[in-house]
Amino acid sequence: MRLDSFLSEVRLIKRRTQAKIACENQIVLVDGVAAKPGKEVKVGQIVTINFTNRTLEVEILEVPSKNVKKEEAKNFYRVIREEKRKEDLF
Repeated sequence: MRLDSFLSEVRLIKRRTQAKIACENQIVLVDGVAAKPGKEVKVGQIVTINFTNRTLEVEILEVPSKNVKKEEAKNFYRVIREEKRKEDLF
C-alpha cells in the first residue's frame, strides 16, 4: 500500500491529498528518511510525522487491505513517541 493511502486509511492524516502534500514537503519520514507519497509501506517500518505543533512516531503493525473502520484504525499502528511543541508566536 502507498504511504499516502496508509496515512489516510488509518486516520493519521485526514485526507489522502493532505498526506501526499505532507510527503512531498518532507514532513513524513519512513525509517528516518524523507519518503515520497508512492512509497510502499511494510509491517515493522517506523513512520514519523512532523506536524507543526507535534511530532508523532508510529510503528506499522499491519497494512490494511481494504477500507478501515474508524474504530479499527488504531489497530494498524503503535505509537512509539509523541512530542508536543509550543508554537512560537514571534
